[in-house]
Amino acid sequence: MGNVDKRNALRAGAVTATVTLMMLLSSPAMALTRDDGDDPGSGLSVAQILGLYVLIPIASFVIIAALAGMPWGSKAKKK
Repeated sequence: MGNVDKRNALRAGAVTATVTLMMLLSSPAMALTRDDGDDPGSGLSVAQILGLYVLIPIASFVIIAALAGMPWGSKAKKK
C-alpha cells in the first residue's frame, strides 16, 4: 500500500471515529418530550419480543434456505 493510500485510510478512520463520537455524545433529539396526541400503548411481553425478533427471523431464514436448496427447473434428460 502506498503512502497516499495509508494517509487516505487514516483520514477516513479519523472522520469515522469523530462522527461516531459526536453521535454518541449528542443528546437524543426530542426523545424525552411527548408530542400532543402521543399515545404509545402498552409494551410487549418477553415472549412477544422473543417471537418477533428471534423466532420469526430464524423461521424465515429456514424457510428461505429450504426453498433455495430445493431442486427447481427442468432436469437433464437421461439417454
